[in-house]
Amino acid sequence: MKLGILAHTYGKLPVAELARKVAEEGFTSVQLALLKAIADIDCSPGKLSPGLANHIAEAFDREGVRIAVLGCYIDPVNPDEQLRRGEIRRFKEHLRLARDFGCGMVATETGSMLTYQDSHPDTYEEYGWKVLRETVSELAEEAEKWGTTLAIEPVAGHTLHSLDHMRRLMSEVPSSTIGLLFDACNLLNEDRLPMQEEMMLDAFENLGDRIVLAHAKDLDFGEGGFWAGGRQPRLDRPFGDGLLHKERLCSLLKQYKPHLDISIEGVTAADAKRSADELRRIYASV
Repeated sequence: MKLGILAHTYGKLPVAELARKVAEEGFTSVQLALLKAIADIDCSPGKLSPGLANHIAEAFDREGVRIAVLGCYIDPVNPDEQLRRGEIRRFKEHLRLARDFGCGMVATETGSMLTYQDSHPDTYEEYGWKVLRETVSELAEEAEKWGTTLAIEPVAGHTLHSLDHMRRLMSEVPSSTIGLLFDACNLLNEDRLPMQEEMMLDAFENLGDRIVLAHAKDLDFGEGGFWAGGRQPRLDRPFGDGLLHKERLCSLLKQYKPHLDISIEGVTAADAKRSADELRRIYASV
């Protein structure tokens, strides 16, 4: 198992200190969101270059840590076209330089399903889907030029909110550069929770060839906001502390995607190592 962590779990640190901290915690890779994780280098749009990417990658490599994926979590359905175009340009910059960081993937989510509810009350979901499709099509074209992967993460409550929507997107944007970043917790709401094992099996059996990375965390449902399908989940539980069927997930990962990069997510720095240890324990036992 290749186990990593979201680098900004440890806050925003100088790159050498961040790499050292990740290694000391026992992780061998990171999902790196430059603007969230690195304190001593200006990684704002336009400042990146192959040399800067190499410099950052070398700092992690000295600690035995690999950059598995760049996190560039834009809102691809932002209703402000100027802001959306800026985000698209930033994502394209990441796609162009991903291999200089030593990885081949850039990850994002897809924005709220309700983005256009006020402006298009009768057709908001389909209108948001149209904007998403246009954005993804443009990003996939850029990824094809550079031989990189656009890792898209479905999330219940987002524009891309189910595995069926992932299939639809890949049908409507038929690019082999589109990969699935699989986070079982992010796909669950209260309605789907009883069918979580069927959902996980569907992902690995029918979309396994497109799974490029997995996130590992846990969830429960407390008081608070609501999504379609019930209460909004709390996605800040260390692995093993919630309602996810962990043994089934680990079994499927082991069977279908051995050596897939897995990133611990949704935990504080204090809980990261405990979460990783529990994941390793369950993975070894199934």
